[in-house]
This record gives sequence, structure tokens and C-alpha cells, in this order.
Amino acid sequence: MSGALRDLDPQQLEAVTTLRGPLVVLAGAGTGKTRVITHRIAHGVDTGAYSPGRVMAVTFTAKAAGEMRGRLRALGVEGVAARTFHAAALAQLNFFWPTLAGDSAPGIVDNKVRLLAHAADGLGIDPDTATLRDVASAIEWRKITMRSVDAYAAARPHGIGRLDISRVVDLQRAYERLKDERRQLDFEDVLLACAGMLEAEPQVTQAVREQYRHFTVDEYQDVSPLQHRLLELWVGDRRDLCVVGDASQTIYSFAGADARYLLEFAREHADARVVRLETNHRSDAPILAVANALMRDRPGALELVSARDEPGVVPEVTEFADDEAEARGVAMRISAQLAGGVDPRRIAVLYRSHAQSAELLRALADAGIAATVLGGRRFFEIPEVRQAVMELRAATVAPIETGFVQTVRDILRSRGLSDEPPEAGGALRDAWEARGALLRLAEEAPDGTTLRAFTDELMARAKTQDEPAMRTVTLATLHAAKGLEWDHVHLVGIAEGLLPISYATTFEQVDEERRLAYVGITRAGRTLSLSWARGPRERSASRFLREIGSGTLRAGGAISSSAAASRRAASPSARSGPQGSARRR
Repeated sequence: MSGALRDLDPQQLEAVTTLRGPLVVLAGAGTGKTRVITHRIAHGVDTGAYSPGRVMAVTFTAKAAGEMRGRLRALGVEGVAARTFHAAALAQLNFFWPTLAGDSAPGIVDNKVRLLAHAADGLGIDPDTATLRDVASAIEWRKITMRSVDAYAAARPHGIGRLDISRVVDLQRAYERLKDERRQLDFEDVLLACAGMLEAEPQVTQAVREQYRHFTVDEYQDVSPLQHRLLELWVGDRRDLCVVGDASQTIYSFAGADARYLLEFAREHADARVVRLETNHRSDAPILAVANALMRDRPGALELVSARDEPGVVPEVTEFADDEAEARGVAMRISAQLAGGVDPRRIAVLYRSHAQSAELLRALADAGIAATVLGGRRFFEIPEVRQAVMELRAATVAPIETGFVQTVRDILRSRGLSDEPPEAGGALRDAWEARGALLRLAEEAPDGTTLRAFTDELMARAKTQDEPAMRTVTLATLHAAKGLEWDHVHLVGIAEGLLPISYATTFEQVDEERRLAYVGITRAGRTLSLSWARGPRERSASRFLREIGSGTLRAGGAISSSAAASRRAASPSARSGPQGSARRR
């Protein structure tokens, strides 16, 4: 059996060995969809069904595309175009534009809000930054749903901030004029221009279809009308199209994502094969019972079954008096997990909105627990990391008298990496954790790695946003957590007004909030705790807790704010240095 077919469950094997499309893989959370995509491509190459250079694998983030390329390399496959929609479209524009227009392709707008501010100046209006951001989002929605400015006004006749709809329309038109004058395209224009080029230039369409014969699209539930149209133009009337997705994880409808393309794929392609991946390799059965209960009877919902034999721990739900008590209660639980030997990198606290992170960060810092907010500063943009990488790079020009790892350790120690960390919650601790992550990368490098090769890898990782995990607890919004996993998840704020969020008023909006809760639940592998706080305005428990029901949850003990404050405790394991973490590995 070839390497591409090893260690697959029966449903994964069916998907991987179905090399001719159309194929739709309905892949539930934790069922190994990226594994299926990469192993299917590798199997196609191994059997001669695919030529790597004629395969396009499309996903939604540069990081996901980089991970896909890495997994394909590990399977011995090079040359596959694993890209985002935008990267693929931009590459085609840059290649064909000079021939078609006799000039280089337009530049790309680097800051839509700044350009909108200049357009507003030209109109003699001065909207605040928040309004400009919302107008930018409106422009993005209009373009990816393929609407004109007039059609946008008809679909969304309300204003934005203090701008009425006529002013919003004026600002959008001024933005487009200014962009054209500067000969620039924005992010969404790249897709529109590529689709327009393919529609208008048959020779270009023919060349693209000759180049790419086999298409795979990941996260198909998040495809927008514009992306769907571009994909139609790429594929044409050919059959080799595989799409993979999970309707229960559609959490970007507000930005134009439309799960109907996934759910109706078999209807759109009458001879499509449908494979359902429902064996979850991430989570224990009690966690999946909560997820299944929440999504019961929802369109496209899959019934997840755990591949693990362990009975698992029944998730608990806890009511707190207020937000402070909830944050400190979560910090106490995490302290206990760390004291029990859990690696902080395997713990996450998830919430609906960024505003909830401040109280949590404060409580964790008071307990001596270091935490990193996902979606904050990128790792390789941290000043201390940039400086360390520069010094490591400079050290490659001189002979190394000590071992490679010792050289890295000496340089990082000279920059402030001590055996004992500073107190959690400040910039010094953040810098210490970042330097520790660099040292762990060096310690985990393959035998024979040189300092030059190590710094080359660091620079490549910075370019592809392949960031190392710092030895900290992760805090993240539910949107940012999608696609990630942890052994232990604390999902906070499960109250009306927070999840579902207060402005979710329609059936569709509440349904999207339910899917967000589902994404959060299915990030957990071993333990899951849910919590909510009444607060001064007497919130009520989320309707989602009622939908899940008491049959799959156990009640945790409520903790008052004063009691939580009196029980602050810092775990010794939370303050271990990088050498200690290496020994535990």
C-alpha cells in the first residue's frame, strides 16, 4: 500500500481513492479533511492520474495553503499550485495583463480605510475611523456578492454610522474613482478582474484550463458568489472538481459566504459522488455529544462519532455572578490543569468578541499564567523576535565554536532569556515567551541543522506566517479559533447578548451564532468547560445551552466574585523556564 493510503479510516479511504470528480466531501469537525485533500492529491500523483503541475488546490488563507504544501512535500509531491483564491487570481492577472493591455498589472491597495479617508476628504465629509471600516466592509460585501453600487443601495438601504445611504453611495463611488485614478485594484477587484478577463478573453481561458486540469477546493462552505463564479470559469465543463467542507462551520455569511454551494453541489453536478466524513479523530465522545445536540436537525449537520475508546469527561457548564468571577473561575481551573502537568499550549479560552479578553487576561496574569491573544501581533513582528533573528543571521558569517543549539541559546540569553520568567501579564513576559519559542525551535530542529539553515527556516516561516506556538495559554475569538484545536477548551460568555450576540436578531443571524458556538465546542479534544455570568444587567443563560440540554452537560459550582478573588493562586508549572519545558517533552 502506498504511503498516501496508509492510516486512513474507511470514509477517508473512499474519498482519497475517488480520483475523478465531481466529488463532494462533507467533512465534519476533526474528521481529517486536510489529510484527505493532501493524500488524495498524492494518490493521484502516485498512480499517474494527476500531473502535479496540473493540479490546483484552493483554500482560504495563506497559512492553510502553506500547510497544504508542507503536507504534500512530506508525501513526496512537489509542484502542486496550493493557493488562496486571491493568490491564484493575482498570479493569472500578472501573467496575462502585460500581453492583453501592453502594460504591467495595476498595483494593489494596501489600506482600504486610508483610501476611503482620502475619498471622504474629496467629498468634504469627515467620518470617524469606525465608520470608514464599516464602509470598507460594505464595499467588500458588495463586490464578493457581485452587486453594483446601485444594487448595494437597494439591498442595504440603511446608512452606516452618521452617513445616510446616499452619502454611503457617494463615498463608495468616490473611492472607486480615486482607485482608478491611482491605477490600483483592491483585494476583491483582483477576483473581479480575473473573472472578467476569463469571460472576455477566450485565449486566456483556454490557456488556464490547459494548465490546470484537476481542482480541489477546501472550506467550500465559505465560498462567495464571486469565488464560485471564478471557479466555474477555471473549471469550465470539465469534471475533475473536488470540494470539501462542513455546513455546520459556516461562520462568514456576513461577509458573503454561502453554504448553499456546498449543500447543493450534488444537485448542481448530477453525477457527483458524495462522501461523508463523520469519524472525529480529535475529540472524546462526551464533547461530540454536546456538539451533535447543538446542531441537531440543522441543514447539512453531520453526526460526529469519536474514534477514541476512552470514555472521556462530561463537559460542565458553570454560572457565575459577574464577568470578574467568571474570569477568575476560569483562571483557577487553568491553574489546576497546569499543576496537573498540562502543557499550556494545549489550553485555550474562547469567546465571542475581543472585548471579553481584557478581564480574562487580567485574571490569568493575577494567577501567574502567561497567555497570548490569537490574532494580536504576529510572532515574527514582535520587536524582540525581529532583533533576535537579525542577530542569529549575523552570527552565520563567523565560525561557530559551540554547537548550533548552544549558539542560539547564548544569543537569546544575551537578549534577556533567563531561566525564570518575569511575572505574567506584561511586555517583559511576552518577550521572554517569544525568545523561549525561538529556542524550542532550535532544540527541535533535525540533527545536522546549521545556524544558516535554521535562520533560513525562520525567514521562510515569517514569510508564510508559519508561527511557532509560544508556551502560553491561548485566548481567541471563536472566528479566530476556526481550524485550530486544543486538548482543553474553556468557552466563556455563553449568555444571551454575548452568544448569541445582541445584534443577532434574525433567524439566519442566530443560526450563524449557533454555528460559532459549534466551532468553539469542536475545538476541544479532552475537556470542555462552558460558563456564563449574570452580571449587573441580569443576563440569562444562552438559548444554546437549553438546546444542548442537561443530558450532555454537568453543572459546575457557581463562584461569587469575592470568593474567586480570595482564591487566586499561581501554579509553579505555569512559571517554568524553557529548559524545564524541553525536559517535559
